[in-house]
Amino acid sequence: MWQKLLVVCVLALPALVLTAQAQNNTPDIKLAGVVPKNSAEQFELAFWESIKDSTHISDYEAYLKAYPKGRFAALAEARIARLRAAPGKPATQAETPAAAPPKPAPAREPAREPARPAPAREAPVATAAPVPSRPAASAGAEFKDCPNCPALIPIPAGSFTMGSNNSDPSEKPAHPVTIKAGFAIGKTEVSVQQWNACVEAGACQKVALSAGSNANAPIRDVSWDDAQQYLKWLSSTSGHTYRLPTEAEWEYAARGGTGSRYWWGEQMVTGKANCKDCGQPWSSDAPATVGSFAANGYGLHDTSGSVWEWVADCWHTSFKDAPSDGRSWEASPCTVRVIRGGSWREGAAYMVASTRFKYDASVRHSQNGFRVARNVK
Repeated sequence: MWQKLLVVCVLALPALVLTAQAQNNTPDIKLAGVVPKNSAEQFELAFWESIKDSTHISDYEAYLKAYPKGRFAALAEARIARLRAAPGKPATQAETPAAAPPKPAPAREPAREPARPAPAREAPVATAAPVPSRPAASAGAEFKDCPNCPALIPIPAGSFTMGSNNSDPSEKPAHPVTIKAGFAIGKTEVSVQQWNACVEAGACQKVALSAGSNANAPIRDVSWDDAQQYLKWLSSTSGHTYRLPTEAEWEYAARGGTGSRYWWGEQMVTGKANCKDCGQPWSSDAPATVGSFAANGYGLHDTSGSVWEWVADCWHTSFKDAPSDGRSWEASPCTVRVIRGGSWREGAAYMVASTRFKYDASVRHSQNGFRVARNVK
């Protein structure tokens, strides 16, 4: 159910041929033709493309649950049979879940980078000195509401231009937004250690982690619904009402007081974010420890790359008629929520401050995490 993260190359090419092969002696299945944007067929193709070389049974099981009659169902079943027959097959997160969500997402370590085209907005990586951040409105000093609470940064009220007219259609139109009241947001994404404090309290589900996972790595493979459990526990523990940031609050904070393409300027430079094109430290297997890269003008780390971050809003395909006051944009029904910021597995093009995508609220994926927010008086 990779459909929120993946935008297949069919949008940029007059014709597309995708090949999926269960094993070396299995004939290729060729898919030709332009697939409509945001179509169910596109999402299925994107999902398969992102897992087709995986060595994890859970990836193919997730595909079959999402597309039981999909065009790659037979190939997925063949891969599962082959992996189960192989000696010393790798363990998967989905084989020992705490609670299976309605539509499990693929846990894709060590899957390849999702098969997505580079958006037109992508700029070449600069090798010269980093572009300095623009002056930002002053944010407050960081604070914590309890020993196990994430560190928070107070963000001042203000106005900014949300979205972009020069990138993906979902980010259009660029529009003015006024954040009328200041709020506090996590200095970093919620870490494994912070999540585990909730697990130990019996309020959150344990997340199966890869061997050698760092306690200060961002928690990931959590759904929007899982994040709500953590926020409920954190609110009761701290005495303050925690929530996810709204999409407008998230972008406002992520920009760090700038209006540029990236929070650090108009050109992509290395050493600013955790992505595959962004410089060290970087590993294809897992994101870096939270706070490993420079903070933006508001003192926030990892708003670009690291893990995709859940926000409060329901997904809308564009910003047409979006609220201008920074509130969460709801819908009924609302089963799909917004994720922001890209992940360590994406390229430089996805580090742009306006980058957004969608995911089912009940689905867990190994590239999805979150940071917290709360109101301040």
